[in-house]
Amino acid sequence: MLRQFAVGSLVFAVAMMFAATQAEDAASKKFSAKCPISGGKAKEAQSADFKGGKVYFCCGKCKAAFEKDSTKHTAKAHAQLVATGQYEQKKCPLTGGPMKTTTTVGGLEVKLCCGGCKKKVEKAEGADQLALVFSDSAFKKAFVKKK
Repeated sequence: MLRQFAVGSLVFAVAMMFAATQAEDAASKKFSAKCPISGGKAKEAQSADFKGGKVYFCCGKCKAAFEKDSTKHTAKAHAQLVATGQYEQKKCPLTGGPMKTTTTVGGLEVKLCCGGCKKKVEKAEGADQLALVFSDSAFKKAFVKKK
């Protein structure tokens, strides 16, 4: 009887640990994105189709501004596609070469081919830095849509 109780307790403990792990996984997959227009917290309900993915906004006003002229916000939209896991980096965005070193751009880890590219990106600031890595031409060189 004591043995059955011990086995039952062990099964219960394992089941509770599994449930806790599942809850942690669900919490870690919680949606998180920055609006490319305002920089505020984006909402899943406010999105627009862009390059085979979705770009998320904080409100309908920002979504409408993006839909009216997305070219003003392309670099930030590209960065969000990467940040939300819809696209992944395969090459250096400056040269299209193999990735060997890393730096951070707009809160994202970006891989570059060499110290020269890294220095160029780190020397740039704000929108200029974002444009070096996430402009249309750089994005085409380096990033691919996840399947």
